[in-house]
Amino acid sequence: MSNYNAPLRDMQFVMNELADLDAVIQLPGNEEVSADLVDAILEEADKFASGVLAPLNWTGDQEGAKWSDGEVATAPGWKDAYKQFTESGWTALPCDPEYGGQGLPKLLATGVMEMWKSANMAFSLCPMLTSGAIEALMLRGTDEQKSMYLPKMVSGEWTGTMNLTEPQAGSDLAAVRTKAEPQGDGTYKIFGQKIFITYGEHDLTDNIIHLVLARLPDAPEGVKGISLFVVPKFLVNADGSLGARNDVHCVSIEHKLGIHASPTAVLAFGDKGGAIGTLVGEPNRGLEYMFIMMNEARFAVGMEGLALSERAYQHALQYAKDRVQGTDAGVRGGPKVNILHHADVRRLLMNMKSKTEAMRALAYVVGAAFDKAHNHADEAVRVQNQAFVDLMIPVVKGWCTENAIDVTSDGVQVHGGMGFIEETGAAQHFRDARITTIYEGTTAIQANDLIGRKIARENGVTIAGVVAQMRAVEAELAAVDGEAFAAIRKALGAGIAAVEEAVAYILATYAKDIKAASVGSVPFLKLLGIVAGGWQMARAALVSRRKLEAGEGEASFYKTKIVTARFYADHVLAQAPGLAYTVVNGAAGALELAEENF
Repeated sequence: MSNYNAPLRDMQFVMNELADLDAVIQLPGNEEVSADLVDAILEEADKFASGVLAPLNWTGDQEGAKWSDGEVATAPGWKDAYKQFTESGWTALPCDPEYGGQGLPKLLATGVMEMWKSANMAFSLCPMLTSGAIEALMLRGTDEQKSMYLPKMVSGEWTGTMNLTEPQAGSDLAAVRTKAEPQGDGTYKIFGQKIFITYGEHDLTDNIIHLVLARLPDAPEGVKGISLFVVPKFLVNADGSLGARNDVHCVSIEHKLGIHASPTAVLAFGDKGGAIGTLVGEPNRGLEYMFIMMNEARFAVGMEGLALSERAYQHALQYAKDRVQGTDAGVRGGPKVNILHHADVRRLLMNMKSKTEAMRALAYVVGAAFDKAHNHADEAVRVQNQAFVDLMIPVVKGWCTENAIDVTSDGVQVHGGMGFIEETGAAQHFRDARITTIYEGTTAIQANDLIGRKIARENGVTIAGVVAQMRAVEAELAAVDGEAFAAIRKALGAGIAAVEEAVAYILATYAKDIKAASVGSVPFLKLLGIVAGGWQMARAALVSRRKLEAGEGEASFYKTKIVTARFYADHVLAQAPGLAYTVVNGAAGALELAEENF
């Protein structure tokens, strides 16, 4: 089994040099935050991730969660790890101090989140869903709901879930049938079934707070008729103590390809008279409110793509250093060498390394934009950053998770035949990654959101601003001597041109032929992710060049940054023009066949 150690040096570089930690620290509300505090928290999180969570990753996968008579037992070690997790205050890191949170920046929480997910993705899903539920209640809950639920959710004493999916209503939430019947006292009885509920039942806490989509009796059809309700596993008394067991029960958990230790529950509401819930916000606006949770969750799932890629890279790199096989190419009769000497293994590892660093850079920059969008003193700056976050959420979610499937697959490939053997552990990362492109909205859903709401609806205004920032970096590259920087500039320039070409096609096509535009939506999402990642890698190379010229820091680290950016340009950014071609020309072949000819 592989160990995990957080890539602290790269995390700190990205936070400081690309995401501008200094600017985040200067935001209102961060008066007590310092660079030293951020470093100290990252170091403590690394200790917890590597020392407590990572050792449970493999055993949790093998043991899984177990269901019996409506109860779910988590994997051995889970309860103790969760107890340590909450006692250490990790659940409260980014939450509002009014409810017991620490109020620390999203940028810092992003780095810490990466560690939890790299160390043990299945474990990390429980606090991830709780965070989304906290955010929804913070923004739309009543004062009574906030005071009743938030302190114990922020502390981790209770956990939260989001309940959208039903057997007949997957991505099509207009088909939700769960009913909510008003009782005349401000409460509702909930009847229905929800599936795919992450940590919908478990033994880690005394109570689970479910946020549930359901329809009122007079609700209009479709998504406009969905409301959001809080339905606790145990009702809560006025003094905060637990009351009667609510009528929500786990009837089974799923047997899955990966994330075995994360219980994915089927929940039945109202089989014994009705589950008691209270309305969140206004009637028939539930989907709007649930998207508050979804945006948080989609960013977090994108972080899973990054985190699994990092874990797979560390695993593969260690194996490549240990595995001795063959001689150096072109050296007859030479000594046996480890497989890191072999050209294609180096290519695979550099592909894993460069994509992971590009994902980290983009995700952390988006995390910093979250902070500015929420806390900057200037409204115009808040609006600008929120637009950037909205544009990039589907990219972080979709591109990072699609990358994770490729990167973790490369990790198996580096192991050769041993990668196909479960005991080496490489296969677990691959299996765990496979769900990430599906849950919280498939890649196609992210891509349709990207081209429709984020580009066509606003006529490309935000993407044009991002492209302008990319062009500015391209201009900086042109002023730097050296073969590596010339190659990075060439590839980035071609990538930016590819984005511009694809955006022009989307803007010209979306309104008159939405199907033709949609055929290219996923290729466009990948294109934008690749180029946005290349933009950040180019920035990293430029910073590294300046550090080397100034004689600051570790020369080997900065030289490695430049080499990695060069690899990314030659091997990853080089794919951009082909993706743009597919966006512009790919509709005919995809849409021409009649259904019976498939």
